[in-house]
Amino acid sequence: MKIIMSLILAYLWFTGTPALAQQQVNIPEDISKLLTQYACLACHKADAKVIGPAYVDVAKKKYTNAQIVALIYNPKPANWPGYPPMSPMKNVPEKDALKIAAWINSLVKKRS
Repeated sequence: MKIIMSLILAYLWFTGTPALAQQQVNIPEDISKLLTQYACLACHKADAKVIGPAYVDVAKKKYTNAQIVALIYNPKPANWPGYPPMSPMKNVPEKDALKIAAWINSLVKKRS
């Protein structure tokens, strides 16, 4: 029995468990440029909590693109307890905010 458990543990160690083997989210180049330009990546990462929530977690909230844009301009800290309040990002043009929002919402389809 100890041999079997040792083999199972060795297998999991070398291959990783499903929970630990998370897929890294690929950010398209055009979206990456926008996220960098507007300093979004200073507080957010596609697939991990930084200062703000991961974009995959935002996608799970199932906001519409318009709701995400509204939250970019006028964040609602009550929507994200446990995180510091986000500063309003009114410098992001609406067309760019909509592109970012559409990409965020695309993540829920890929991760489900």
